[in-house]
Amino acid sequence: MIFDYTAISPERIRTVTDEAIAASTRMLDAIVAGDRSWSATMEPLEDIASLLVDAFGQAGFLGYVHPDPDTRQAGKEAEERLSKFGIEMAFRRDLYEAVAEFETRDDSTGVDARLVEFTMRDFRNAGHELDPEARDRLRSMSDRLVEIGVAFERNIAEHDDSLVVSTADLEGMPDAYIESLEDGPEPGTHRITLSYPDVIPFLDNSPRRDLREALSLKFNTRAVDANRPLLEEAVALRQEIAGLFGVPSWAHKVLEERMAETPEAVARFYADLQPPLTTAGQVEVDRMSRLLESDTGDSTLMPFDVRYYDTLIRRTEYGVDQHVVAEYFPLDSVLEGLLRITGDVFGLTYEELNVEVWHPDVRTFAIRDAADGRLISHFSMDLFPRSGKFSHAAAFPLVAGRRRGDGSYQTPYAAIVANFTKPTPTRPSLLQHSEVETFFHEFGHILHQTLTTSPYVRFSGTNVERDFVEAPSQIMEHWTWRADVLSTFARHHSTGEPIPADLVDQLVAARNLNVALDKLRQMTFGMLDQELHGPGDKGLDRVLRRSWAVTLLPMHEGTFYPASFAHLFGYDAGYYGYLWSEVYGDDMFSRFESEGVLSPLVGASYRREILEAGGTRSGMDHLHAFLGREPDSAAFLRKLGID
Repeated sequence: MIFDYTAISPERIRTVTDEAIAASTRMLDAIVAGDRSWSATMEPLEDIASLLVDAFGQAGFLGYVHPDPDTRQAGKEAEERLSKFGIEMAFRRDLYEAVAEFETRDDSTGVDARLVEFTMRDFRNAGHELDPEARDRLRSMSDRLVEIGVAFERNIAEHDDSLVVSTADLEGMPDAYIESLEDGPEPGTHRITLSYPDVIPFLDNSPRRDLREALSLKFNTRAVDANRPLLEEAVALRQEIAGLFGVPSWAHKVLEERMAETPEAVARFYADLQPPLTTAGQVEVDRMSRLLESDTGDSTLMPFDVRYYDTLIRRTEYGVDQHVVAEYFPLDSVLEGLLRITGDVFGLTYEELNVEVWHPDVRTFAIRDAADGRLISHFSMDLFPRSGKFSHAAAFPLVAGRRRGDGSYQTPYAAIVANFTKPTPTRPSLLQHSEVETFFHEFGHILHQTLTTSPYVRFSGTNVERDFVEAPSQIMEHWTWRADVLSTFARHHSTGEPIPADLVDQLVAARNLNVALDKLRQMTFGMLDQELHGPGDKGLDRVLRRSWAVTLLPMHEGTFYPASFAHLFGYDAGYYGYLWSEVYGDDMFSRFESEGVLSPLVGASYRREILEAGGTRSGMDHLHAFLGREPDSAAFLRKLGID
């Protein structure tokens, strides 16, 4: 089901939200007044869950992507209202008592029993086993956290700043990049906005260290005045909630429902990786520091230097010029390759649809089963940056797959939102290889959301443990580093010539260049998240400095990246999951490596055991089913060159 977005307005968004909440309230009242049969209690709860996902897809989602600021604001308000209504549902005592009856029965088995278990867990998280005063305080804090999260993301998206430079300041930048920049306030000037397609190429290629520093300062202080106090408040509220439940910290509470189970397990995971990564990372820092000293006389490598010298080494020692590489990755060719690879491996066909949604740039597709032609799902792609739009890359479920009461299956619908290099009047959208990797990564989420066969919304698609949810996207990145795969779709945008084999070999050979610093950077984010949400000191500056030390680089004074670190809302106490999931993604890909990188047989098994299953069983059970053994970290460590 694809919604009609052509008539969207702030008023329509408010109407959709009003109607969804009103209909859900009527259904809730009917549940508590009815009998305690499955069809009168649990099935209507699933209907409500589906209705609320639909309302987000039609209303709340537009707060992330709609070009009109008033409509975006209405979308953010809708998201907040829908989230608060979900909290209100969980706090209803009569609803808790209705579902609790199923917990004492022994007639629910399999995924039905799992649904009861998880629903009751949600109710317990709403404080139904706390005293009334504590439950009231919990509800107030939960509502406030929703408000803070919506405001935090809105402040990032709407932060409007740029670095104004002259044409002479753009030394070393290709003409296509200069052409893509917005005009500055004076003739002969240009605005480098804080969107990724503007920032990353400049940090990668500009020899102007002073301008790299200035742009990095702006990028890493986005929304700081508005968001720092919101983050401090959120951390304090989460810790207070943990206290109500008698656990040492928010991290302890969150991880009870994750594969890791405890903060101590996350700490051990990082402790095992940090020593070898630190040893390798120091070698990488020393190498780039020598290059910096040769250029400037200063040997102190700063965070805003790393991308530039990484790019320089790739170009001079591996022959990898990212701008030359991008010539072979026009978006249309990458998309064609992505769809062909996933179609062949997972048994799918794709059909682009001529439908109008929320912006003319958006493209929409149907996914069908290659074996019988049946419609499986839909997805849309919104890939280019624009003012006020969500500033990162993510996949959003807009309609949840689930079994309806009449036995039919509801067609899932999802959207990939990204900020890739935008086309210009004279050149197509040319993707950096890192953008190709991001595209494949996010499409892994799309496949997870749209190929689900879960009978229930609660377990549909990416509704799995948060520290497993990235594994089906991490695995997708591997195909972008395979020479035999890249050569099938990388074509020069003007000549149509395939990417030269030696360029692919050089690109792949440079894959692990400075990989230790990259993984230490990921650990920094995860450690900051864990420390903010663990027991003890919550001083933002102190936590930031302690976690930053892992990077092996001096801190860029004056910056405060947590103010624009949106993962602190939604992934709070769970950011470690990116690296954690990478271990499992690498392990799963090892089966493709051993049995056939593009094997439809392995692909069919992966589709069935991982993508279709969703959250109907635990992530560890998924891994056992697909791998046929206990998972391990051997493939991950091998990729990093660590024994």
